[in-house]
Amino acid sequence: QVQLVESGGGLVQAGGSLRLSCAASGSIFSRDAMGWFRQAPGKEREFVAAISWSVNNTYYADSVKGRFTISRDTAKNTVYLQMNSLKPEDTAVYYCAAGPRPVKWDDNYDYWGQGTQVTVSS
Repeated sequence: QVQLVESGGGLVQAGGSLRLSCAASGSIFSRDAMGWFRQAPGKEREFVAAISWSVNNTYYADSVKGRFTISRDTAKNTVYLQMNSLKPEDTAVYYCAAGPRPVKWDDNYDYWGQGTQVTVSS
């Protein structure tokens, strides 16, 4: 079992920054990959970024590339999502997830956090 707890969401103006955290506990290294996804009202959940615990490779959706950075701290069992140059269209509930591979398909991930709200005002 893996438990994931997100934090760091909030309200920010367009152009601002936020850093999300995802604290993992339990059998975290049974799942090599951590991903961030988001879901806006009335829209499907979409991939944002992913990273591997074992190899520091990162993957991003085109919509966030160059603005968001995913990173991990293996000592703290925590994954971060630094979000810069935020836009109103980034408004969504952000979820972290754990799975075997750092890919964009959400069915690869079998553990999910409860989500944290990010709201970007124009």
